[in-house]
Amino acid sequence: MRAGFGQFKDATPEYLRFAAQYGATDVLLNGPNLPNAGGIWKLHDIVKLRLAVESYGLKLSAIENVPTSFYDDIMLNGPRRDQQIEHMIITIRNIARAGIPVFGYNWMPSMVWRTEPELIRCGAVATAFDDAEAQKLPLTHGREYDEEEMWGNLEYWIKIITPIAEEEGIRLGIHPCDPPVPVLGGVPQLLRSFEAYRRLIEIYPSDSNAIEFCQGTFSEMQGDDIYEMIRYFGERRKILYVHFRNVSGQVPRFHEEFINTGYVDMYKAMKIYDEVGFDGFFIDDHVPQTYQDTEWGHRGRAFANGYIQAMIEAVTKQG
Repeated sequence: MRAGFGQFKDATPEYLRFAAQYGATDVLLNGPNLPNAGGIWKLHDIVKLRLAVESYGLKLSAIENVPTSFYDDIMLNGPRRDQQIEHMIITIRNIARAGIPVFGYNWMPSMVWRTEPELIRCGAVATAFDDAEAQKLPLTHGREYDEEEMWGNLEYWIKIITPIAEEEGIRLGIHPCDPPVPVLGGVPQLLRSFEAYRRLIEIYPSDSNAIEFCQGTFSEMQGDDIYEMIRYFGERRKILYVHFRNVSGQVPRFHEEFINTGYVDMYKAMKIYDEVGFDGFFIDDHVPQTYQDTEWGHRGRAFANGYIQAMIEAVTKQG
């Protein structure tokens, strides 16, 4: 188990030096700023990213998220679906051939939703969600979509892309819908429960059909046990990497927290990852906005990453 940094788009000396100085071994680039060649990322551009990361003694262990415009019609069965599938196959092949072992993505046409933020410890600002407020907002894609319609779109994609991933030796993981409520803006949030993820991994049983395990979002899932989910998917080797963050509670209303002040016992969670033999990396994901920090959150991320490294050391040395 290893500590990494992510949630930045550019492999610049600033971010990479920061990651290396604070003891990370792995880097995840989230929605990297790469040239858009008609809905495709080219191989040489991805290789440049990897080489930039490796020049600091780090490993580019995953790329997370292409632009939504690369595959929105795949998610919603729009008129450009087949073309987007062709282009996504090329991009995923290129990610694999550039030496990146994991590609993480999501099934959220409207991305992450939040409502008014909350003030937490000593006035730190944390993102929050209140479903009662969110349901007042208009449709995001012109109409209401049916749950099974959306599952059909996902299954169609998984059955096409997983054999490609197997062929290229890359693993694909889907982020849960955040927030994990039934519907937002008329679009069902499919990956919102333990049951939904059990269904996902059975669409095409394969090491390449796996999970981008955002522990924060899994912790938000109403009525589900975060520790049980870590154990279940960890034992099945379905967890590719972990967004190790904490939240105040589950939907329909929650706010994000400091890594050590939410409702999840993070030591207990880390022990389970160790017990099931998880051999991936952890990133902090989101952090609260604190006094005089940068927009990216250098101080908050240093705190969270130090906590992650301490948790890894605590559970692994305990044996």
